[in-house]
Amino acid sequence: MGADLLDFSGQVVLVTGGGTGIGAAVARGFAACGAQVVVHYNRSREAAEKVVAAIVEAGGNASSVSADLTQPGAADTLVDGVVAQHGRLDVLVNNAGDLLRRTPTTEMTDEQFASVLNLNMTSVFAMCRRVVPVMRGQGGGAIVNVTSIAARTGGAGGSVVYATSKGAVSTFTHGLAKEVAPDGIRVNAISPGVISTPFHERHTSEPMMDAMVATIPMGRTGLPEECVGATLFLASPAMSGYITGQVLEINGGQLTP
Repeated sequence: MGADLLDFSGQVVLVTGGGTGIGAAVARGFAACGAQVVVHYNRSREAAEKVVAAIVEAGGNASSVSADLTQPGAADTLVDGVVAQHGRLDVLVNNAGDLLRRTPTTEMTDEQFASVLNLNMTSVFAMCRRVVPVMRGQGGGAIVNVTSIAARTGGAGGSVVYATSKGAVSTFTHGLAKEVAPDGIRVNAISPGVISTPFHERHTSEPMMDAMVATIPMGRTGLPEECVGATLFLASPAMSGYITGQVLEINGGQLTP
């Protein structure tokens, strides 16, 4: 009975930004539960192909697909391609996003501001706008967005606009969930705290990381794999069929509702 609750056999799952970090771990998790996983990437082609190869080697089913979700029409093309290839799309995990670089608000250009919002929020909106009609036509589906602890804290140094974009993702999750609930589509989000991923390798200095870890009651950063269970839970109708519009915090106790 327990295994059936996380059985995604016959389901098609699209994970954006699935080549590294949380996205890669989530892609592997869905594949281990029987899903046909589509691993989206933009620049991380080699990493995405390694994720696919690992899934296939373990007996799962996966493929990779490239798209720059900051470009107009890219989300439509991506979703349409997945549906054309697999005939359906049951779960969308909107994981793609980035800080780009830490910049104080007074030093951020209009172009940087637009880039951060476009990558983290506009892409989520565009993916959902195209996926909802697909899922509606199938009789339902699940969307899991990836927001951030920064959405509630305002972010660490030089990440105010990133935090703002993630706050928008959380609000969008709450609102879209109510809008599409009558269609049998559930929309939730996970909100990771400080997770050991390439994100922090790019953007967080050692002193800044030490300061953040000092605020975590569990005394350590999280692992990408520790975000998988929550994502599978929110995507599973058997596990969370009466849950929608929620943001699930994964932060080692750093921030509690």
